[in-house]
Amino acid sequence: MKKQINIQLSAGEKATLREQKIKINALNNYAADEVAGILKASPQRTLEIAALIEFQSIPSLGINFATELIAQGYYSLKQLEGKDAVELYNAFEKHCGVWADPCVEDCYRLLTHYITHRDDSKRWWHFTAERKAYRAQFGFPADRPTTPWYNQPQYKKMKQYQEAIA
Repeated sequence: MKKQINIQLSAGEKATLREQKIKINALNNYAADEVAGILKASPQRTLEIAALIEFQSIPSLGINFATELIAQGYYSLKQLEGKDAVELYNAFEKHCGVWADPCVEDCYRLLTHYITHRDDSKRWWHFTAERKAYRAQFGFPADRPTTPWYNQPQYKKMKQYQEAIA
């Protein structure tokens, strides 16, 4: 397991930890249900905490990838068993309404590999060549979104960069 897992604590949850004299980095020593109990979390928040911990336990997959899986309705690796990385990635792009950075597809490939093999030695970049070979042979779906991810409002720096070089 990673040394530090981000569970996106709210201000109230941080205050609860302070009251109980528990440091944030100590939460890694607790099971997800124990963390939920410590934080007095709702059933939904308990699901989210468990998912954030489980998804980020995969080497090189971080908080952003974990929150995207949750946004798509996945709360455990068990829910993802038997799923195809390409289908998951294509569904992710449709969910977001934009085409995603290619490394995100590599992350989906790592995710499905990890679920099948429980191999801690692989990182997302180990799947880049596999993705490139697949896309060279099969391309992308005809209904793939046409807007790139970096044109979304949350990527202001990319927009500033594009304007500066134009």
